[in-house]
Amino acid sequence: MTVRSSTGRRVWVDTALAVVLLLVVWEVAARLLTSTFVLAAPSEIAVALGTQAGLLWRALLVTGQAALAGFVLGNLAAIALAALAVLLPATERVVTAVALVVFCLPLVATGPVLRVILGPGDGPQVVLAALAVYYTTMIPLLVGLRAAPATWFDLVRSYGRGAGAALVCVRARASLPYLIAGLQIAAPAAFLGAMVGEFTGAQSGLGVLTIRASRDLDIQLTWALATVATVVSVVAYVVIGAIGRRLVSERPPLILAPVRPRLPRRERVRSAAITTVAFVVVLVALWWGGILVTGISPFFARTPVDVIRVFAGVDDGGEVRGVLFAALGETAVLAIAGYLAGLAVGALGAIALTLAPRAATVSMPIAIALRAVPIVTTAPLVILLLGRGPLGAISLVALMVFFPTLVACLEGLRQAPGQALDVLRSYGAPARVQLVRVRIPAMLPAFFAAARMSVPAAVLAVTVVEWLAIGTGVGAAMALAASQSGYDLLSVAVVAVTALSALGYALVGVVESRVLRVYAPEQQA
Repeated sequence: MTVRSSTGRRVWVDTALAVVLLLVVWEVAARLLTSTFVLAAPSEIAVALGTQAGLLWRALLVTGQAALAGFVLGNLAAIALAALAVLLPATERVVTAVALVVFCLPLVATGPVLRVILGPGDGPQVVLAALAVYYTTMIPLLVGLRAAPATWFDLVRSYGRGAGAALVCVRARASLPYLIAGLQIAAPAAFLGAMVGEFTGAQSGLGVLTIRASRDLDIQLTWALATVATVVSVVAYVVIGAIGRRLVSERPPLILAPVRPRLPRRERVRSAAITTVAFVVVLVALWWGGILVTGISPFFARTPVDVIRVFAGVDDGGEVRGVLFAALGETAVLAIAGYLAGLAVGALGAIALTLAPRAATVSMPIAIALRAVPIVTTAPLVILLLGRGPLGAISLVALMVFFPTLVACLEGLRQAPGQALDVLRSYGAPARVQLVRVRIPAMLPAFFAAARMSVPAAVLAVTVVEWLAIGTGVGAAMALAASQSGYDLLSVAVVAVTALSALGYALVGVVESRVLRVYAPEQQA
């Protein structure tokens, strides 16, 4: 007990020193960059927080309620979809594919459409917050639902119980660490979704204040808003993590699953064809059915046939298609570069922090704070600092990808089976060998889950940055089309952006399948 309390005090002292050092550097940098109107000093932010406390508090209540409602609804949907995929494995590919498509719908385009359908009020904010979180929870949850030894399922079957009992008694318990990690990532995302929803015509909230502050070049208020959003997101992250530590106190189980033989080529082609057909049928039914159920005007809505006609250039000779492909090329370059950079830094950072636990304790709050700052408040500032070229956009995309990767990889590294580590330690194996032989293989499922989850996040980030700051690419094209009632371009852009995300997701899935067949066969659906 004495050793534990001494370690706890040391952690608090290290963290406090790191925060103080960061604030001092920040204050000095802000004073040196006063003429650039980019960086507000901590003292100036504190003044803005104090003088406008009432305004910020009222806005926080509005945004917080919408974010909380979206967080709850989105995560309930994620749990339901993950349970369905596990109970009915034949549906998993279709469920995850449709969920991916819905998650990839660009907020730049869906926000105005939701405002038209749902009208004034909190509806668009809640829906966008839910859309921003359900996928980031579902993917790690699916990984956790499979992370149990085969002997546990044999025990359930020996009692004559079925898949339902296995889900409740075995899979749900094994998935708790992954669910907690997903919820921690989802908390800032819900706040971001609610704020973006407020951009579409809300009357109050932090998003509305952000627009006003950016328009007036009120740097102090902009940074005060970012600080409020960051504090809320960090508190949510810490509270969820504390609850998770109380719920999960056992050591991870040792999972030894045999390598599964590959199906014959004919069976694999047949399975892929059935999945593709089912996916297309479900997607078209949701698309066309959604238009019919909501009764949205044909002036706004485009059916699948309308989109095919635009892509084929039937009505305009391919003019819209040409504009779209030119913008899409610019977006793809920025998204891919930022995505790869964020993945690499996140995974390597998690490995480095595992080798230096003391540094991890100090740096994690800073990493959480960086990710919790909403992109809608930081994008204009980062672009001002790094320029409107590729560097600023790539940096923001990498920041969006970095944090989920870091958190997921840290959780995966913690899932390294203690028995295997004990064996290596008994032979005097150094930390580097333990890392390569046990920890990194245990991290791979979580890493690939983060890599898949980050594909739509990268596309979302780059389109938002193009919309808010750069003014080029498909994000800016969609915003311009929405403002000019160019619904042909808007509809095909939504389809193209979604297809780009789905293609990236599929490519990551191919690599993941090959790697996990060797290192984590239990993760094979």
